[in-house]
Amino acid sequence: MEDILIFFYTYKGPIFIIVLSVFLGIEVISNVPSVLHTPLMSGANAISGVIIIGGIILLGHADLSGISLNMILGILAVLFGTLNVAGGFVVTDRMLEMFKKKKRKNSN
Repeated sequence: MEDILIFFYTYKGPIFIIVLSVFLGIEVISNVPSVLHTPLMSGANAISGVIIIGGIILLGHADLSGISLNMILGILAVLFGTLNVAGGFVVTDRMLEMFKKKKRKNSN
């Protein structure tokens, strides 16, 4: 327990920035109009693509003799980045479907 407190005290600045950025991100994203959703999602997909590539590079340099921190972080980066990209494409596709005109049936 003492080690955890020492860690938080040592890195209190970066931890504060991460927590503040999470709250700021939630506030910004909740107020985005639907018109800007698709461009923002494509930007997030691009960032997630870079994360996937970084995870693959990290896995390429990981020690394969046992489970290491590099291997765990690389697997998590690839897994979560892939989920984010796939989910982003699904959500973007649904948003674009909302803007398409529906075909009317002729009642002749």
